[in-house]
Amino acid sequence: MNTRKTLYINKEGHLTIGGCDCLTLAKEFGTPLYVFDEDYLRGMMRTYRDTIATEYGDGLVLYASKAFSCEAMYAIAKQEGIGADVVSGGELYTAMKAGFPAEKICLHGNNKLPQEIGYALDCGVGLFAIDNPAEADLLDGECAKRGTVQDVLLRINPGVEAHTHKFVQTATPDSKFGFSVQSGAAEEMTRHILAKKHLRLRGFHCHIGSQIFEKNSFCIAAEKCLAFMADMKKTLGFRADCLNLGGGFGIWYTDEDEKFTFEGYAAYLRALIGAVKEGCKKYGLDLPKLMIEPGRSIVGEAGITLYTVGAIKEIKGIRKYVAVDGGMFDNPRFCLYGSKYTAVLAGRADEQPTELVSVAGKCCESGDLIGVDLNLPAARTGDILAVLSTGAYNYSMASNYNRNLIPPAVLVKDGKAEYIVKPQSYEDLVRNDVLPERLK
Repeated sequence: MNTRKTLYINKEGHLTIGGCDCLTLAKEFGTPLYVFDEDYLRGMMRTYRDTIATEYGDGLVLYASKAFSCEAMYAIAKQEGIGADVVSGGELYTAMKAGFPAEKICLHGNNKLPQEIGYALDCGVGLFAIDNPAEADLLDGECAKRGTVQDVLLRINPGVEAHTHKFVQTATPDSKFGFSVQSGAAEEMTRHILAKKHLRLRGFHCHIGSQIFEKNSFCIAAEKCLAFMADMKKTLGFRADCLNLGGGFGIWYTDEDEKFTFEGYAAYLRALIGAVKEGCKKYGLDLPKLMIEPGRSIVGEAGITLYTVGAIKEIKGIRKYVAVDGGMFDNPRFCLYGSKYTAVLAGRADEQPTELVSVAGKCCESGDLIGVDLNLPAARTGDILAVLSTGAYNYSMASNYNRNLIPPAVLVKDGKAEYIVKPQSYEDLVRNDVLPERLK
């Protein structure tokens, strides 16, 4: 386990998060249940915010909403003085509903819909990250109708290959995201945007992938982006004053991963800041406004999921299945990426593991697994199973597959728990169903 002040085993041997005993949480709110540690969320936001402020100066942390989006998350981000990165009209609507300042929002997406662009302009979103020529044309036209000029970034592809899963590498030459620097597409697109009367190009954005632990990839990406900025200054006379280096910092899922404290993430960011300063000095550039977009590293380890153990099936000499009341409908990441997790029996968290098991979900799919070869004490029906580091991309990717209910989420702090996402009901499942008269 990657324990901390707000995630530990209490004297009764129970897993405790945010001062709340997980068995008590399961009894009060039921399972499956997403649980989020508010102190950890705020600590990570402050770590990034304060490191940029003290080590760099002009910068902004943008919480990557896709990791976990709900009104409470935007409210916390607003209180901590950071911005937000949104990638859809739905994420933007949620942020606006929470009273988030639109000027501190950057809208991303490789295929922004016309209605999303119009809505973002009407909200007064601070930045658009442009990812294709048609988007630039559409945005320019919508701004012309409104008589406004919109600040934008251009997403470029510096060609840095991060050491992560191929599905979450986003800056390799073959990617649906960004314009390649090496091929000349980034320069061509820079010219295209600069010619627009209603777009104000502020600088460039890149994101090299997710769940990255080694610092060098980020530093190389920063250097390549700054080299491109210098080239655009020389060839086009364009002086970029903003550089967004995305997110992608890794988190602990299992003991195969590194364990970072707040200070560890601050050191991560200091290395990136050092690379930016060094690159600006090398290329004769003024320091740009520096933006980063952490999502998983803010919310990932802050979240756990609680399940109740149901059927247990042992196939002698092959495998032991421990089934829970959740599955791929609340956590599809094992099915998608083969993602690994650590699990503990919340009521016997101090017991030594004795066997390797596969944790199976309740969906009608052979591949419905939370994980394989998880090390646990002998589980019994009725045990509460806690899967750790599920704060990022679990609720975000959840579905009603097999018409299962998406679990609720609670925020815990100082021994108190409150809903931030209410439970679904069966009525919610059929709310939008329509039964034509001819079928009655």
